Amino acid sequence: MKTLVAILALLLGGCVGMPDTVRPVGNFQLERYLGTWYEIARLDHSFERGLSRVSAEYSLREDGGVRVVNRGYNTLTGKWEQAEGKAFFVENPQTGFLKVSFFGPFYGAYVIFELDHEGYSHAVVSGPDTSYLWILAREKRLDDALRRELVAKAAARGFDTSALIFVEHEHD
Repeated sequence: MKTLVAILALLLGGCVGMPDTVRPVGNFQLERYLGTWYEIARLDHSFERGLSRVSAEYSLREDGGVRVVNRGYNTLTGKWEQAEGKAFFVENPQTGFLKVSFFGPFYGAYVIFELDHEGYSHAVVSGPDTSYLWILAREKRLDDALRRELVAKAAARGFDTSALIFVEHEHD
């Protein structure tokens, strides 16, 4: 797990920009975003390679930031892996643009660019460039039509959605 965190820090260290095609959502309400989100799909990166049943838990920190706990099941080792980090708003609390760190002073971008503002039931998140993409939901599965719609929105913004990994949650 230490290797996973170190690689993530090296890849994202200091990268708090965003792709030119992405704009963070406005009218963001952190208190509604807190809680558990399930990874529906992602672009591949070494720090998540081989993980299924991936979830993220967001909660408030005493310093006003957000505690981030990412958890996934490593299908090769047969063990759960977990990484804990912290996130802070880059601009203001009403804009879905945060910087997240899993290792020391190194931060990476966390840009919420699609969000179900009504129910906070699904979101699409980018990192600092189009090689980082996550589709998240409150439930372990998304309706097929909604999933296709979110994938199309990501593709329209320049993400290589043909490379998406659709995360298995079958054992939960």
